[in-house]
Parts: sequence; structure tokens; C-alpha cells
Amino acid sequence: MSFPSPFYRWRPHPWHGLEAGPKAPEVVLAYIEITPYDTVKYEIDKTTGYMRVDRPQRSSSQPPSLYGFVPRTYCGERVGALNKNAKRGDEDPLDICVVSERPITKAEVILDAFVVGGLQVTDNEEADDKIIAVLENDNAWGGAREISDLPDIIIERLRHYFDTYRLVPGEGNTLSVDGVYGRDQARKVIRASMEDYEEAFGTA
Repeated sequence: MSFPSPFYRWRPHPWHGLEAGPKAPEVVLAYIEITPYDTVKYEIDKTTGYMRVDRPQRSSSQPPSLYGFVPRTYCGERVGALNKNAKRGDEDPLDICVVSERPITKAEVILDAFVVGGLQVTDNEEADDKIIAVLENDNAWGGAREISDLPDIIIERLRHYFDTYRLVPGEGNTLSVDGVYGRDQARKVIRASMEDYEEAFGTA
């Protein structure tokens, strides 16, 4: 009996051991860290690949979609250059929000997502873009091909979530959602993040 290809003897690191996907940047693999039901901010631990509790959310706001990142991406110089309000990238994997009709309640899952747009986000003068995608073959949203194919309320909720999820009473907000862009710009950001990753970490 032979093992299937690829075969992982050990669990691959979600950031470095998985791929962005053979159809990237149109369709990407997304690793989900947070579901719409989470009131705690979880984040991948960059060293071990395990999920780490980043912080309990201070406000009552919950993510309006699945939230995670695209493997083998890195927000470096190229991603930063695409954001006129940023001086650099945030040196994290590229974030992605995935819309689905059916509730997905589990994190630490991988899925294929069709890219339709994104939010230009700046945090402390660092580019922190949020790619917006739909679950591929989703019964309700699988036909979306551009961000305008999604209801305005979905984008409004995403903007509001990121505008407020770090707010602390009495303190200023260092994060700003500067705009919404379509799939062409989103694909440029993904390509830039893949190139930034190769420069920072090399190829497999």
C-alpha cells in the first residue's frame, strides 16, 4: 500500500506547510481562525502552528463572517506599497473573510474561497488588508464574482467589525478602514503577499 501524494507524516504548519492554492489569486485556500460565533480573538501561533488565545473581545461585536488567513502569504514591502496610507506591511499572513450561507461553527478548518474584493485597512501605519471571498460552491453566494454581487449590509457589517473590534473606552483607535475594493485589486494584493512571502521565507 502506498501513501497518497501529498502525504504529511506530521501535521503541516498552517501558515508555512499549506499552499495558497493552485488557482490563486482567483481561488485561494483559507485557514479559518475565527467563526462568527467567537467572542474571543484567536490567532495562529507563528512558531508552533497551534491556535493561541490573543484576547477576549472587549465589546459585544462578533465577526460577521469566517475569518482567517491565506497560507504562504506575507504582508511585507509589496503589500505595503499598495496602500497609500501605510508605510509598510504588518508582517503577518494576509487576512481573509469568507462569506457562507450555511453556518460553519468550527475553526481550524481549511476551505476554498473565491476572491471578490477586500477592505483596505491601516493599523499603526501598517497595511492590514482584509480580503473578502465567498465559499466556493456555496449554494447562495457561490455565484458571486465581484464584491458588488454581495449585499451592501454584509460589507457594512465587515467594515463596522474591523472599525470597532479593537476599541477601548478612553483610548484612540489606531486602526482605520480606508475603503472597499473589488476583485482586481484584491488579486493584486494576494499576488503581492505571495511574492513578499517568497522573499521573506523562500519557496518550498
